[in-house]
Amino acid sequence: MHRFFQHWFSQERRFLCGLLIFLTANAGCSKDQVQAPIDMVLIPAGEFKMGSDRVDTEGQGAEFGTVKPWYLDEHPLHRVYLAAYYIDKYEVTQALYKQFVDRTLSRPPGSWPNGTFPSGRENYPLSSANWYDAQRYCQWLGKRLPTEAEWEKAARGTDGREYPWGNTFDGKKANTGDAGLGDFAPVGSFEGGKSPYGVYDMSGNVWEWTADWYQPYPGNTYHSDAFGQKFKVLRGGSWGGPGHYALPLFYRTTYRLYAPPEEAYPDAGFRCVKSAS
Repeated sequence: MHRFFQHWFSQERRFLCGLLIFLTANAGCSKDQVQAPIDMVLIPAGEFKMGSDRVDTEGQGAEFGTVKPWYLDEHPLHRVYLAAYYIDKYEVTQALYKQFVDRTLSRPPGSWPNGTFPSGRENYPLSSANWYDAQRYCQWLGKRLPTEAEWEKAARGTDGREYPWGNTFDGKKANTGDAGLGDFAPVGSFEGGKSPYGVYDMSGNVWEWTADWYQPYPGNTYHSDAFGQKFKVLRGGSWGGPGHYALPLFYRTTYRLYAPPEEAYPDAGFRCVKSAS
């Protein structure tokens, strides 16, 4: 009798495991995604198209006061292989960062009056944290800031799209200047603006710090005095802020903004990644 129940339990377990694999496979999921850390998304291993070959025109940014060329630092369009990794589904929120501040006795960001975020803003993206603050937060959780390549793959997928949702700008699919909110939005508010992997707010809301220094891509012939280990790269664009331009350019998956890592900005935040192996 004991052997009968042992055999029955073994068969039942095989059936349930097989059913789970079948269901996750047909949902476009993998075993790793079922086990993904809370509020993180698996980006599978493989190649993707990084950068662009778009061409700048003379005087293109003069009207808007943009300092650097719009596209030259994205050259050339090239393929990059990445191992599998997890990325936060949402930008780091005020409430999550408050836990870090309280438990590590870290300094609160400058955007918090009296050392805490305003009531009702728990699920809004954190802002006004510099690069070092962002890196410390990620490390506290056993994570890290994404490289430019990791950020870009999570935003554009493997088909080289211009925006997380496709190749045509739609200011209503993200918290851009065109969205008309005039403020940050709670993370995950724009369902139609998700990336191919289901990552939210990779265009708009807040600029996001990445791990990398502002450097030319391999094979890029463009020269900039800003290149080197002086500035860190931010990605994704923000809601804009009073008096700020909100050009579709800034919300492209390939656009590179750079800033001193020790500086904090009222429209800059971040998300974290974690290696899958």
